[in-house]
Amino acid sequence: MQTLLRAKYFQCLTIPGSVRALHKDYRPGIPQNFSNYESMKQDFKLEVPEYFNFAKDVLDQWTNMEKAGKRPSNPAFWWINGNGEEVRWSFEDLGSLSRKFANILTEACALQRGDRVIVILPRIPEWWLANIACMRTGTVLIPGTTQLTQKDILYRLQSSKAKCIITNEVLAPAVDAVASECENLHSKLIVSQKPREGWENLKEMMKHASDNHTCVKTKHNEMMAIFFTSGTSGSPKMTGHTHSSFGLGLSVNGRFWLDLTPSDVMWNTSDTGWAKSAWSSVFSPWIQGACVFAHYLPRFEPTSILQTLCKFPITVFCSAPTAYRMLVRNDKTSSKFKSLKHCLSAGEPINPEVTEQWRNKTGLDIYEGYGQTETVLICGNFKGMKIKPGSMGKPSPAFDVKILDANGNVLPPGQEGDIGIQVLPNRPCGLFTHYIDDPTKTASTLRGNFYITGDRGYMDEDGYFWFVARSDDIILSSGYRIGPFEVECALSEHPAVAESAVVSSPDPIRGEVVKAFIVLNPDYKSHDQEQLKKEIQEHVKKTTAPYKYPRKVEFIQELPKTVSGKIKRKELKKTEWETI
Repeated sequence: MQTLLRAKYFQCLTIPGSVRALHKDYRPGIPQNFSNYESMKQDFKLEVPEYFNFAKDVLDQWTNMEKAGKRPSNPAFWWINGNGEEVRWSFEDLGSLSRKFANILTEACALQRGDRVIVILPRIPEWWLANIACMRTGTVLIPGTTQLTQKDILYRLQSSKAKCIITNEVLAPAVDAVASECENLHSKLIVSQKPREGWENLKEMMKHASDNHTCVKTKHNEMMAIFFTSGTSGSPKMTGHTHSSFGLGLSVNGRFWLDLTPSDVMWNTSDTGWAKSAWSSVFSPWIQGACVFAHYLPRFEPTSILQTLCKFPITVFCSAPTAYRMLVRNDKTSSKFKSLKHCLSAGEPINPEVTEQWRNKTGLDIYEGYGQTETVLICGNFKGMKIKPGSMGKPSPAFDVKILDANGNVLPPGQEGDIGIQVLPNRPCGLFTHYIDDPTKTASTLRGNFYITGDRGYMDEDGYFWFVARSDDIILSSGYRIGPFEVECALSEHPAVAESAVVSSPDPIRGEVVKAFIVLNPDYKSHDQEQLKKEIQEHVKKTTAPYKYPRKVEFIQELPKTVSGKIKRKELKKTEWETI
């Protein structure tokens, strides 16, 4: 009976008539998996079975499809490192290797179902295997970015009570320095060509491990992963996701927003430490049977990104707005991407000017999406839909999204409020369970029948949603409410501005004022800076409401960012207010 259920739910996740991906008359902008936005909303239905495990019920099913010749010859996973090394794995390869990894976790590391495993690895193949191995064993994956400091690692080990950590030789010394303060930590795996005292060497163990492993039978609501939020506002929180919330919930991303089929090659540039990597480098593409493409880059290099898009048959590309800004600035020759047909952006709002420049260079639109560590896609621009530059699109089929006032009442179009998702009487699949060990913070996200995202926005008359700011990023100046993004958009239209970040700054008369941190384009770095500040301020006054112009302007060499490209406005704001 359970086998029949698995087959049923796997069939629901895959695409009827997915061979359409091979159709020679395909044109960019035409959906492959749905007719239009209205039909997508109407037809979407996600049934959640009692038992679900992504490794067994999705990945292993694609292996069966592969063996039966019912999937294109695309690899399931395709990895390069820029130095000529390349890995191509089928779903069958992924299954065999991840089962070996699973045996290492349960035997050598003595991990039990429900034990927590911190994985801090760059974009190397072992990171993907660790994800699948944790699912197979029922252990709880906790990814971390390679930019974590010794203090960050200590915080995560102690907060999560993780029993195992998997990392490389770069971060192993930081782990060793704090391990004695982490009483739950008893197993350390290193991904390295060289041995390290006190660590088990994963590469060596994989050579001898058996690939005979039986996947645990997990209930859909069992904890699968814990993601630490990016900490752009407040301390990082532990966000709990179940086997179904991402394993099933992200079908809405893969099928509709990414619009993937088994013939597609999907490249997402997100860092492995963030939930966006789970979104677009693991679950969404593999739900659809597409190929996950990965390029190991220690840092974001626009030239390498452009060359890779030209050289490899990547059909779907997703990256942060910051990345697109850098790409359009660095692409002097208008690179030709022969295979690319769908471009997406997430992480923070993208400036309309950047989308226009990208379209002029490539002929492709950028489809912006909005979501959080706590959710799957909340709003998005979907193929076949009119794109309104600056808008994050319409609600995804997974959620009923509203703009709310302070009392939880739904606001009419045009009025700014808090972005909320209806969770009562029925909590939709695709939402996190709770903030681990923080019931107060969890409770604070509920207002009436809605989950409050912590973001401000408004909906227009056509049902499109527009992002204003994180609730705690709103600037209150002389009674006016000012969202940083609108000011940053105005700044981006000035030729001198390469990048900008807008935060509140204390002011004895107005309480707080708008301050802009600006990275100048090279041609303007030699200009008189005082005169340039005045020009930029006047430009903003003319471009948006005059009261929103930055009364303070500071030119800096670079903006502080997370490894995934999000601007750390919190750091900039902190420097402003610490001097009081």
